[in-house]
Amino acid sequence: MNPTKIYLPIYLLIYLLVAFIIPTYRTYKITGINPVTFGKNDNAHDYIGFVMKLIMVVLTINVLLFSFAENLYSYLSPIQFLKSESIFYFGFILIHTALIWICIAQFQMSSNWRIGIDEKNKTDLVTTGIFSISRNPIFVGMIVSLLGIFLIIPNAISLCLMVLTYFIIQIQIRLEEEFLEKQHKTDYINYKFKTRRLI
Repeated sequence: MNPTKIYLPIYLLIYLLVAFIIPTYRTYKITGINPVTFGKNDNAHDYIGFVMKLIMVVLTINVLLFSFAENLYSYLSPIQFLKSESIFYFGFILIHTALIWICIAQFQMSSNWRIGIDEKNKTDLVTTGIFSISRNPIFVGMIVSLLGIFLIIPNAISLCLMVLTYFIIQIQIRLEEEFLEKQHKTDYINYKFKTRRLI
């Protein structure tokens, strides 16, 4: 079997651990607060949380089919003209760069890191380090990660996941901006003027 096909599911597991599971555990251990704020209510915020979970499930299935079920993977409409060694390795560079970028951003957020909007517990406004370059560096990392996956396994599913993720993140960012402006007032307004939304 191609070593890349074995490595990609391992990378995805590492990505989930580093980007979500470990920071969730670390934040809970430090603060006693569950940083995952998405619930099951019928509102835009929680619906976005549901869609993001669905994206991760479909992404995992896509990667597993690519790695272990070549016959089934052929039904996912591979995009043949994007199948080149240079594009493939560029995708690999992107997913690893994005993962390092996300790790740095989460480290700099420390106990202020959340998945979603935390209306119960006030967090500090982080504006230094990577956050002086982008107001939403973790979201930037997620977008780049999906772009990298698309370049590694270019098919209709990867393309749809990449585009859907981009638009869902754009909606979530605007919900968070509205919340942060209410919470941090002038400090966040000044931060918005100084720093780009993405990069």
